[in-house]
Amino acid sequence: MTTIALLASLTALGYALCYLAVCAASPWGRCRRCHGRRYHRTAIGTRRDCRPCDGTGIRVRLGRRLINYIRTEYRAGHQ
Repeated sequence: MTTIALLASLTALGYALCYLAVCAASPWGRCRRCHGRRYHRTAIGTRRDCRPCDGTGIRVRLGRRLINYIRTEYRAGHQ
């Protein structure tokens, strides 16, 4: 039973490390609201600039935000 738990935790850790590596190499992802189109349709059918991405169609990935936060805290502690 402990080998299954160890294997599961190592697998989860491996996925997390791979995701952080992807976020370090490619920090931008497509916006979830507009799917990279830079606009979305309103309820009456008109186009409107996407508010979450400010009409750029891209967003910063969650893992990259985590990397930036850790880096900022590390630098603030070593000043």
